[in-house]
Amino acid sequence: QVQLVESGGGSVQVGGSLRLSCAVSGYSGSRCRAWFRQVPGKEREGIATIDSDGNTKYKDSVKGRFTISQDNAKTTQYLQMNSLKPEDTAMYFCAEARGRCRGMLEYLYDYWGQGTQVTVAS
Repeated sequence: QVQLVESGGGSVQVGGSLRLSCAVSGYSGSRCRAWFRQVPGKEREGIATIDSDGNTKYKDSVKGRFTISQDNAKTTQYLQMNSLKPEDTAMYFCAEARGRCRGMLEYLYDYWGQGTQVTVAS
């Protein structure tokens, strides 16, 4: 059974940085990993993906500020967030799908973490 556990959220000032981690266990095949975020009343939006070969994609709103990565053992994925803005405030979720990356839509992902809150204060 695949399990994902996020950590690293918190409060930060505008322009600051945070690094989120997502510890993954239970599946070792080809996979696509992603980070999503959600604010109350809005749909969950995908912001970054990384495949088993390390290829990455980003939503335009975070490109150049956020970096998705994974460790060599592929047991942990990360989201480095720099130059944070108030509009980045959200609950952040890591997610995993079997096989190759096919996009950033919520329904494409099979496994989810519990979420970690990020708050950017102006």
